[in-house]
Amino acid sequence: MTSQGDAGGLASPPDGPSATRVPGRRAPLEALAAAALFGAAAPLTKTLVYSLPALQLAGLLYLGAALAVVPLALRRQAGERLRLDAANRRRLLGAVLLGGIAAPLLFVLALKIASAASVALLLTLEVAATAALGALIFRDPLGARGWVGVAGIIAASALVAWGGGAPSVLASVLVGAACVGWALDNHLTALIDALPPARTTLIKGAVAGAFNLTLAALLTPSLPTLRAAGAALLIGGACYGLSLVLYIRAAQRLGAVRAQATFATAPFWGVGLAALVFGEGLSMVAAVAMGLAAGAVFLLLRDQHAHRHRHAALQHAHEHDHADGHHTHAHGDQSATSRHTHPHTHAETEHAHRHRPDLHHRHEH
Repeated sequence: MTSQGDAGGLASPPDGPSATRVPGRRAPLEALAAAALFGAAAPLTKTLVYSLPALQLAGLLYLGAALAVVPLALRRQAGERLRLDAANRRRLLGAVLLGGIAAPLLFVLALKIASAASVALLLTLEVAATAALGALIFRDPLGARGWVGVAGIIAASALVAWGGGAPSVLASVLVGAACVGWALDNHLTALIDALPPARTTLIKGAVAGAFNLTLAALLTPSLPTLRAAGAALLIGGACYGLSLVLYIRAAQRLGAVRAQATFATAPFWGVGLAALVFGEGLSMVAAVAMGLAAGAVFLLLRDQHAHRHRHAALQHAHEHDHADGHHTHAHGDQSATSRHTHPHTHAETEHAHRHRPDLHHRHEH
């Protein structure tokens, strides 16, 4: 096996399932951190729901997400070429339209005709839809442990949300469609390999924020107070912006299914924060659900496999290090000891090692 880099090829790693380190060891922690930040949004936003209309609040949260990542998004790497090929343009457009505009709008419409608790119960469909689409379309399949983990996440989320009653058929259809939109967004975002996660977050946040604020201005025209707007922007920056950057980084190395199922623990982090900050009691049901979710995530992240597989020649740009056996290109004076981003080339390669469905391992097996 030979790997061709920007400045020539280097020797291949030895063959065998354990010859290279499984990439993305930090990715599970990043997915959990993204979930914790996003979960914190619910209790932190609680004080704003009566001060701002829903669409205006959503727009400010997305706008805050975009503003928070501007410094990271504008940072350029050595040799970086800001160019999206047709495939990445389609992925980005699909992610913005489906996950940033269509799905939130369907979700808001469902909330208008059904209770929040009943709608929350159906949000577990996003995990199921992400897993199903991964297995059927996006070459992001799960093994037995992975499917048990997904089932555990869905069961834990349903346990927490149970009690709101079933929503109407129309509300159920709207939420289901929103979850499919978010599931497609998860996979498309995980496959974008020409933009750093911060830049993807900036584009999605800016477009979604502008759309929601425009819709709010048309439907519920009013100006927010500076205090409420500032609070929404700060919450959006941390709980949406930083959270989304961490999520995309994790999804690119874990695959969309594993990252999304881990991210689905967000409600449990919110429940824990509400108990600590606002003194809201932690029920026995919530405690059991949190334990079930922890076990499910453990099983899910343990789901990986090893087999001989072939990588086609590829040129792309994404965050990587040089300890995973897939990035052996030379850097000259540039340090390659830490994670970094720049355009690089992979020659056709065939080898065997333990792996997950990251950017380099979307293949049939």
